[in-house]
Amino acid sequence: MIDTMQVKDRDHFLAQFDRLEPQLPGHALPWLRTLRKEAFARFEELGLPTPRHEDWRFTNVSALAEKPFETLVDADTAGVTAARLERVGAGFAPDSGSRMVFVNGHFAERFSGYAAVPEGMFHSNLAGALQRMPALVEPHLARHARSEEHPFVALNTAFLQDGGFLYVPPNTVIEQPVYLVFVTAPRSRPLATHPRNLVIVGRNSQVTLVEMYLGLEEDVYFTNAVTEVVADEGAHVDHYKLQRESKRAYHVAVTYVEQARASVFRTHFVGLGGALVRNEVRVRLGGEGAEATVNGIYLAGGTQHMDNYTVIDHALPRCASHELYKGILNGKAHGVFNGKIFVRQDAQKTDAKQTNQTLLLSDDAVINTKPQLEIFADDVKCTHGATVGQLSADAVFYLRSRGIGLEAARGLLTYAFANDVIGRIEIDALRDQLEDLLLARQHLPAGAGGAGITEAP
Repeated sequence: MIDTMQVKDRDHFLAQFDRLEPQLPGHALPWLRTLRKEAFARFEELGLPTPRHEDWRFTNVSALAEKPFETLVDADTAGVTAARLERVGAGFAPDSGSRMVFVNGHFAERFSGYAAVPEGMFHSNLAGALQRMPALVEPHLARHARSEEHPFVALNTAFLQDGGFLYVPPNTVIEQPVYLVFVTAPRSRPLATHPRNLVIVGRNSQVTLVEMYLGLEEDVYFTNAVTEVVADEGAHVDHYKLQRESKRAYHVAVTYVEQARASVFRTHFVGLGGALVRNEVRVRLGGEGAEATVNGIYLAGGTQHMDNYTVIDHALPRCASHELYKGILNGKAHGVFNGKIFVRQDAQKTDAKQTNQTLLLSDDAVINTKPQLEIFADDVKCTHGATVGQLSADAVFYLRSRGIGLEAARGLLTYAFANDVIGRIEIDALRDQLEDLLLARQHLPAGAGGAGITEAP
């Protein structure tokens, strides 16, 4: 029997799908039409998850079924200017790498810019790639992020319009980062966007990718994003994601990573915005000797809800994974960390480590943490753990004894806790921007981060 929530969400999105599907990019491609229709049929079967689903036990998305979110088929950048993008952190120096900017789900060429790239590399918006090079897209699109298993992936696949497409040929090093910037601007009705990114990195190649999700105003809207990353043998992929949505927005996103032999994938997630956020990272170490690093830091206050869900699948021998997630919760914020590590029977010599640490700055903040290991091999080295606590009274006293006020002392210690993750970001401009944001959140002046922290016990 279908519950009320499923009827609401199915009927609302069904009406839009029937109307929009013939207008979506790539409609002339039979394989894509089939993919979309099969995905929507699966979404109809699944419905939106409820807290009765174990993996969604602490996150209630029923509000998504109750609001009339509208998906646009036409680009609309009215009221969006370069100056406004600069104010929300979407401005870049001309030599900082390529950037593709998307406004309300559509590629905005006038705000985008491309750096010189090696021969054979393609970076384009996905809608353009479907038109110009569908043979590169078809073998990978929706082959790793499978609609059968995830209702929001099914919904994204059904409505996918645009996003970033990146193809790096074998034996190629991309020196400058590639930025994918998704901006939501105000509309008269709540907006839904379904960004879809596809990244294919060839054998022995290297690339750095930055995803940014930004809101121009504190509006209600829904971002449902899916990113697929395919790393061939020996490939190195550095991935960063910054989520600074409106404090009234809903953000649900899944990153799927498929790794071949001896490949290296590193990702760092920074979550700052959103009323309700669910960020998933799913990595499959599908080749011997592959290595993955999955890090994240999220800050939530007020009544924000941030759910971080990770799955690292060790499928073959001699692979390594390292995971560090930190959360800072204030006010009545609710945080969730559910991290799973699977070690399959053939994955001998696995080395996996998972750490989750949460800092509660108020008595009303809540964290649900659930680190998990499922091991089916007998020659492995795996550890996991979770800690939840408040600021050390001794550390606060130490800073105050050196003339630092109470609020500044608390801010410095909070900054130091978060900067353990942010300091690992290797893009200088991005790291500096995030450090400034973090200092501002703690009401500290720029440059205050280095004052006296390293000496605190």
